[in-house]
Amino acid sequence: MPIETDYLVVGAGATALSFVDTLLSQDDKAEVVFVDRHASPGGHWNDAYSFVALHQPSAVYGVEGVPLGHDRIDEHGPNKGYFELASGAEVSAYFQSVMRDHLLPTGRVQYFANSDYLGDNRFRNIFSGEETEVTVRRKLVDTTYFETSVPSTHKRKFDVQEGVRVVVPGALPDLWKSGDLPDHYCILGAGKTAMDAGVWLLEAGIPAEQITWVKPRESWLLNRAFVQPGEQFFEETLKGQIAIMKAAGSAETVSGIFEQLEQDTVMLRIDTDVEPEMFHYATISQGEVERLRHIRNVVRKGRVVKIEAGRMTLQHGDEKMAENTLYIDCTASAVRPKPVAPQWQEDRIVLQLLHVPLVTLNAAVSAFIEANFDSDEEKNALCKPVSFVDHIDGYAGTLAGTGMNRFLWAQNPQVSKFLSASRLDPAAPTIRWLQANAPERLAILGEMQAASMAAMPNLQRLAAKAQADHG
Repeated sequence: MPIETDYLVVGAGATALSFVDTLLSQDDKAEVVFVDRHASPGGHWNDAYSFVALHQPSAVYGVEGVPLGHDRIDEHGPNKGYFELASGAEVSAYFQSVMRDHLLPTGRVQYFANSDYLGDNRFRNIFSGEETEVTVRRKLVDTTYFETSVPSTHKRKFDVQEGVRVVVPGALPDLWKSGDLPDHYCILGAGKTAMDAGVWLLEAGIPAEQITWVKPRESWLLNRAFVQPGEQFFEETLKGQIAIMKAAGSAETVSGIFEQLEQDTVMLRIDTDVEPEMFHYATISQGEVERLRHIRNVVRKGRVVKIEAGRMTLQHGDEKMAENTLYIDCTASAVRPKPVAPQWQEDRIVLQLLHVPLVTLNAAVSAFIEANFDSDEEKNALCKPVSFVDHIDGYAGTLAGTGMNRFLWAQNPQVSKFLSASRLDPAAPTIRWLQANAPERLAILGEMQAASMAAMPNLQRLAAKAQADHG
């Protein structure tokens, strides 16, 4: 049976839920239909490994209208002293509650789970095969640009001989059930998932000597100490942002930005003897870095090509392994970099990154602009999509693009007012508190603004050079 709506939203992950939450708060007549292949809202969080947690504080993630977490400072573990990081289970439960208790009760939202979007405003239920056509009065909202890949759903890109044990990280907590524990563990991949797996193994009591880590590339990592919300961290967080802008304004190369930020402790790397090529905005504590440095058996021969009993074949050579090794596949790429395009495209909105890496803030700002501005030209002028970083050379363009969007938003009275009240903008709640309680502490904002303006010409130069070098 055909249905009708104002907005047909493809996907029901964090980006989609944040967009719709803000849209409904700004437009009291808008009606929305969600179509998503998962059985529950939350997107890739439904498929994530059991011990996954947010990299950023819970306080600045999720949707505007529903707080996540309890603004608690962790007192134990590698995140001790910093704001809580919601676990995967907590995030999944949160998004289910957002849909069930917040969006659906408005009476303006319909949610079709277990459904594949077919194109042309049609979708099909995965189990029944029933197809539904949707009449869309305003726009299709495509939230699938990121296509987040997680270990449990990605397609393996290496061969495995029969009998070799390869698992995804989510299987680790259940190893005790098998009664057949491996003699050795091998982490495949160098991203944040691999780091999480390494920390889990060490925290579980497995000696570092029993762990091998295959790292095709080394990564720069953001020090979590400099991305904390809250007035008690205000000066330290701003100090980190000012350091980034000063480094960006003076560096001769993009790698020079990272090298300076390492001296400022804003950026970290696990192996200080290896020059990182990768940066995905992964955020980590110094406590986690110290734990991971205990894993000294690191293989740097490129990506895995084939695994046989007692041997790995990699791009640049072979590696002998213990016969009874458990391989942990962490090779899924969380986000695949894609070319950017205008967000507003006639009959559709293609949500992308605007303020890297705050995906739910991006979606909320986009929804506010959709509801409060008229033409696509005006909307696109306020939202310039920014590429996600993979190789470190992309960092200059990402910083410049994010800075440009922040400038555009600050200059627009409507957007600026929205952001000043936003819980998803890390600085906004703290600035409101300081304005009321300690306005003298806000003087540092002037230094931040000056550093940002001074950095822009050099960032644009470095971004143009990187684009020319990498085509």
